[in-house]
Amino acid sequence: MSKRLLSRLLGMFQSRTQVGVDKAGNRYFTRVEEVDGTMKERRWVEFKGADQDSTTVPVEWICWLNGQRKKAPTPEELAELEARRERVKQNIQLLKKKEEEERKTGIQPVKKIAGKAESPNLQSFVKQQFSGTPPDQQKVNTLGPEDRPKDTTHTEDATTDNERYTEPTGTGATFKPGTWQPPT
Repeated sequence: MSKRLLSRLLGMFQSRTQVGVDKAGNRYFTRVEEVDGTMKERRWVEFKGADQDSTTVPVEWICWLNGQRKKAPTPEELAELEARRERVKQNIQLLKKKEEEERKTGIQPVKKIAGKAESPNLQSFVKQQFSGTPPDQQKVNTLGPEDRPKDTTHTEDATTDNERYTEPTGTGATFKPGTWQPPT
């Protein structure tokens, strides 16, 4: 047996500090030990009884063991979190009862979106979100190339194209986002 292994085994029993106990009776310990020339904190759990079931370790203690928490959870914190978990369980039971009653009576609740009973107007929403101008000030030109006058110049074609198409144009400071419109 190496000297280093022997010193680690002796150190485990001499310099450990009990940090806390959970409601299942598991005990949590810490010890500072030298690893590769640096002092590191080692954390571990000793399970109560012969059953070493890791699923009995509460989330707060798992976080502490993995180093996600600097300080071990306090008894007050554990009691508060347990009370919160019980409230959540009670709320779930109430919601399940309410849903079961609604299923039995056949009444489906009307879901409202933004205070409206009907579905929102998605077309105006899309125009407003993607064009940058309010829906009442928008103008979409849907003239096709065959509807244009034949004697237009090249610059006029570019302006009509920009008005007609709703695709993004420009780059950098001159960028103008386009809008998506479903085919009609």
